[in-house]
Amino acid sequence: MEWQDRGLIIGVRKHGESSIILEVLTRAHGRHMGLVRGGRSRAMQPILQAGNSVDLTWRARLEEHLGTFIVEGDRLRAAHLMRSALGLHGLHHLAGLLRLLPERDPHTELWRIAEILADQLDDPTLGPVLMLRFELALLAGLGFGLDLSECALSGATKDLVYVSPKSGRAVARSAGEPWRDRLLRLPAFLLSEEHEADSNQLADAFRLLEHFLTRDVLAPRGLAISASRAAFQTAAENGSTRTAAAIAST
Repeated sequence: MEWQDRGLIIGVRKHGESSIILEVLTRAHGRHMGLVRGGRSRAMQPILQAGNSVDLTWRARLEEHLGTFIVEGDRLRAAHLMRSALGLHGLHHLAGLLRLLPERDPHTELWRIAEILADQLDDPTLGPVLMLRFELALLAGLGFGLDLSECALSGATKDLVYVSPKSGRAVARSAGEPWRDRLLRLPAFLLSEEHEADSNQLADAFRLLEHFLTRDVLAPRGLAISASRAAFQTAAENGSTRTAAAIAST
């Protein structure tokens, strides 16, 4: 069997003296692994880094076999991302999220969003916003999507500022006011194409998505929110504060 695809590298591990096992999220074949012969060579090491996008040819005698990859580099962004705390922690967190996807189960839209996110991970304005939107899309891709289209109590479609921690449905300001202390805040940028958010909005979004990621995805697998997500959140909120201060001083 053989196929060609494009993939975002999630991770690598050594295999034997000179080879590696490569883990990628591919456009059409989902999260996939394969053996790269000679993957530990000097020529291949800069290419086979988490965060890079590569062109792949996979070959195996049977579909269920591990198979082998032939890899050609495309967007080699890993070294650049590792130069900042935001990029480094974001890269580790993104890889961890992608490993939650079932192996060999296609998620083309999540692959597309992950590619866009990887390009912007170290941008203090875009990176955190895109990461949070990716977490929202991941929940939907795993079957736990939030319903943010209308108020669960009144059916209103405007001024949605809360989310029910039980149902995952949006709640309008007026309808949710009596229970605001029990509801999760819904930052407006998650409902729009807005690419900027201040540190308070980011904190609300991280808290909102952490609740549902933990309850619906991580806890049933015996997992918890990773240290890399917490570190990325800290770097994101600090970066947001610095960005806002820079804008205010101009």
